[in-house]
Amino acid sequence: MKTSSFTSLKSHFLIPMPKVAKSSFGSSLTIICEHTPEGAFGIIVNRPTNLMLGEVLRQASLDQGYADNIVENIVYSGGPIAMGRGFVLNSNEKSWNACLQICDGLQLTTSKDILVAISKKQGPEHFLVALGYAGWGAGQLEQELADNAWLNCQADPAIIFDIPIHLRLSQAASSMGVDLALISDQIGHA
Repeated sequence: MKTSSFTSLKSHFLIPMPKVAKSSFGSSLTIICEHTPEGAFGIIVNRPTNLMLGEVLRQASLDQGYADNIVENIVYSGGPIAMGRGFVLNSNEKSWNACLQICDGLQLTTSKDILVAISKKQGPEHFLVALGYAGWGAGQLEQELADNAWLNCQADPAIIFDIPIHLRLSQAASSMGVDLALISDQIGHA
């Protein structure tokens, strides 16, 4: 009987191959926040919305009068699941009420205390607020990887926090020596 070993892709970026270009993940860069044999979830880090964080905080009555301090922060579409639920990827100088450590220098928080702290300019040095997430059931991500739907590489928080939005995907691919412009969507057979 063959036993399969499980390898977690937590703290990895997923880079879509051409076969998923027409899906909701086309041109996305997703960080895997958790991956177990039961499934995986991640946050897309290069898909800005037209929402600004200050407005979201005002609508949620979380700004405590400080929302104007953060007018420049864009809210991202983190994925197609639970798009009304908020997530904050952040540099982990401090722990918040609900934190998941992803890798050195990066954690995911879902608690409101971080949003209040951000609005008061007492939050983490780096953060990305997203609505929604990407999710995979048991074995689904592994099958998609076997079907060559994704490339994956170790995540680098600097790509999320220091690289302009439109360059994040290509920078992640470049970190593993891949030029996405050279990948063909044609499948060959020998």
